Amino acid sequence: MSALEIVALLLMLVGLVGIVFPVLPGLLLVVVGVLVWALDARSTAGWVLLLVAVAIYVAGVVLQWAVPGKRMKRAGVRTSTLLVGLACAVVGMFVIPVVGLFVGFPVGILLASLVRTRDVREAWRATGHALRAVGTNILIELGTAFTIIAVFVVTVVFLV
Repeated sequence: MSALEIVALLLMLVGLVGIVFPVLPGLLLVVVGVLVWALDARSTAGWVLLLVAVAIYVAGVVLQWAVPGKRMKRAGVRTSTLLVGLACAVVGMFVIPVVGLFVGFPVGILLASLVRTRDVREAWRATGHALRAVGTNILIELGTAFTIIAVFVVTVVFLV
């Protein structure tokens, strides 16, 4: 195993961590790992793998926007509510180290929904839908990353 193959795998592992803890652009780091390997390999297999990885990446990004977004629109969760949740997540990240991001988002969603509807039950329902959508988004991103990594491993082990 070459040094650049190790760097590529480390980028992919850091990318997986970045998906679960959304501080780094996780899925993009997985694709960059494939790019590093393709630049080192300089072969047809390397460039084809990179194209396949980018295609899988694009499909994953489209799914990330389409699936959770439709569910939240059906549930009546507005984009403005999500933006308030995101802003509260960023503030929470600085106010409460480590877990502030995970506390700030649902609190922001709850408060924005409460201000909009003035109904506690409706605010909790919107918060639940938003959290399920975020969970779905993370699962889609992880599935996309694992698919790219699996294609990478199969290519490196069996085709090169």
